[in-house]
Amino acid sequence: MAQDYQIAALWIGGALSFLEQLCLKSFADAGHHVRLYAYEPIPNAPEGVEIADARPVLPQDGFLRHGRTGSPALHSDLFRYHLLAKCDRTIWADTDAYCVRRFETGTGHFFAWESEEGVNGGVLGLPRDSEALGLLLEFTADEYAIPEWYGETYRRELEAKKAAGSPVHAGDQPWGVWGPHALTHFLKQTGEIRHALPRVALYPFEYKDRRLMLRPGVDWRAYVTEETCSIHFYGRRMRARLMQKMGGVPRPKSLVGQLLRKHGIDPAAAPIRGHRAEDDDGDDE
Repeated sequence: MAQDYQIAALWIGGALSFLEQLCLKSFADAGHHVRLYAYEPIPNAPEGVEIADARPVLPQDGFLRHGRTGSPALHSDLFRYHLLAKCDRTIWADTDAYCVRRFETGTGHFFAWESEEGVNGGVLGLPRDSEALGLLLEFTADEYAIPEWYGETYRRELEAKKAAGSPVHAGDQPWGVWGPHALTHFLKQTGEIRHALPRVALYPFEYKDRRLMLRPGVDWRAYVTEETCSIHFYGRRMRARLMQKMGGVPRPKSLVGQLLRKHGIDPAAAPIRGHRAEDDDGDDE
């Protein structure tokens, strides 16, 4: 039987832009209780969104960032696993996930394939006693842990560096090592991958089609179906494109423009600031 689930998210970077406001408000408007965790004040959270201190879930000490991009994705990955282990009836949602319809699950598992190769953790529900969740917490407890999922050659390379006294930090390993790649690996290992929803449920627009959400006249109904619960906006990329190509504001007749109007979000009141890695919530693209 489906239970009532709260939505939890993390924001790192001060004021929200209209894109994050839209996503958070979409969950509140769908009837979910929304809790937004942060390490500093957020002055412009939408009505119906509770702000919570992130420190009791995961201290900010030793804040982890990706070596090449400076993105806080590693910290965000770690935060969601600790959150799900501590909070009952909770589904994680990145701040670039738009709620199409209320999330429901009878098992506590709530995630979807993003491609034929793996699932994404941009929206993630796992029961507190999930074996995969326990393995994720165990693996990410070591910042120099060697992943098994990139093949024997890479594993041996990391083992050799570790033996030589120069272990490779997770921030210098491939993007997604603690995120979708680890998640997919452990879900497959435990068999919990059987709970994965089809791609259309949470990622109806593939990464290669992400620009269509900003293009006027696109029939979004060809992508968003009755099976769709959420739309992933690929926030880091979308924010950058809005700034670089559209003056920071989506076209009114684009999908994003229509959704802003539907939820009463004014882009001018919460503009996208100069795009920097430290403004990101840690989404995986």
